[in-house]
Amino acid sequence: MKKVLVLGAGLVTQPLVRYLLEQPEIELIVASRTVSKAVALIENHPKGKAIELNVKDDVKLEELVIDSVVTISLLPYTYHVKVAKLCLKHGVNLVTTSYVSDAMNELNDEAKEKGLLLLNEIGLDPGIDHMSAMKIIHDVEKNGGKIVSFESVCGGLPAPEANDNPFGYKFSWSPRGVVMAGRNNARYLKDGIEKSIEGKDLFKNHWNKDVETLGTLEVYPNRDSMIYKPLYQLNDAETIFRGTFRNPGWCSTLLNIAKLGYLDDTERPELADKTFAEVAAKLIGTDSPDSIKSKVADHLGIEADSEIIKRFEWLGLLSDEKIDADPVTYLDILANRMLKMMPYKKGERDMIVLQHDFIAEYDGNKKEHITSLLIDFGIPNGDSAMARTVSLPAAIATKLIVDGKINITGVQVPVMPEIYEPLLDELEKMNIKFKETKEVLG
Repeated sequence: MKKVLVLGAGLVTQPLVRYLLEQPEIELIVASRTVSKAVALIENHPKGKAIELNVKDDVKLEELVIDSVVTISLLPYTYHVKVAKLCLKHGVNLVTTSYVSDAMNELNDEAKEKGLLLLNEIGLDPGIDHMSAMKIIHDVEKNGGKIVSFESVCGGLPAPEANDNPFGYKFSWSPRGVVMAGRNNARYLKDGIEKSIEGKDLFKNHWNKDVETLGTLEVYPNRDSMIYKPLYQLNDAETIFRGTFRNPGWCSTLLNIAKLGYLDDTERPELADKTFAEVAAKLIGTDSPDSIKSKVADHLGIEADSEIIKRFEWLGLLSDEKIDADPVTYLDILANRMLKMMPYKKGERDMIVLQHDFIAEYDGNKKEHITSLLIDFGIPNGDSAMARTVSLPAAIATKLIVDGKINITGVQVPVMPEIYEPLLDELEKMNIKFKETKEVLG
């Protein structure tokens, strides 16, 4: 029996825990600050154990890592390097679903010297997106072609029947994370021209995209797409773009929320016990919350009866209700309110949409448009699509490492066939699979 340590017991962890407990060769330890969450995940399974852990308890954390063959860190990304260093110290492989940081990359040489794998970005986005894209890129190259355009867009949304609020969005993961993503700078390549967007302008840059069976969705840029040119070896690509899907209206609304100043995470204890209307008044620099609707509209330069102001009203940002946030920051006031007003109701399904669009070019000037589309739905009263698609790739990769079927070392992401081929095959057995179409271009 080989011990696997899972650090964290958050919203996406259940499918991973269930999958690994089903593997006869694995004994699973789930460690969480709130031990009741770990107990609920284990569900009295004889091969599972729940342990209370404050990740700042260095001694206890190290004791747990020492005893494992693989440690899976589902902690906030700021803790991954701390965990990785313990793994290197004690000869343990690491799996995370988070983006590789510069500090993590600095551990590459040591990991290779010690024959260890620090596998990152093995979730959905990043994760499944890497694997499905590289499969097509490698197939095109095997057939003598090259990729001249690559676009990839992913989003977690309510299933159509659950899309019943003015924002077209519900939370299957941290609302604070969703809101903070609206501050990110972005960079991408379009027709050979590099485009750079400051975080404050992110939601100005959006457009519509039709998705099969779903209709029109909004797309906006996701972080730095340019890093995928070397990562995917897209040396001939004139377009490289990664984006996020949302339902129509999201970008214009979040742009105006950002304009108000709601993405500021500076602590402001003076706002405690204020109403939302009073907070809005402070944001726009007025002394009185009277007639706040028209004042906010004037401040933003939009009509008081616009859909944006109607969304503000529905969310309660202009109401006389008291705020609820700890710590008190504008960002947390917003995130807490969104979580309260935009949860999934019992029995509702979420949805993951991931679409790749490639233009492949072959000898003789033949061009081909390849579309690869994944739409995955949550299970009513069961696992969300977000939980399945984020945690199952990490779980499958962990099993492959335990079984000795991945022999790559160093700090890695899943862009090589040794990882993506068996992993995509296993996901297909769970009905997480892509529909691929090809169209010859004139």
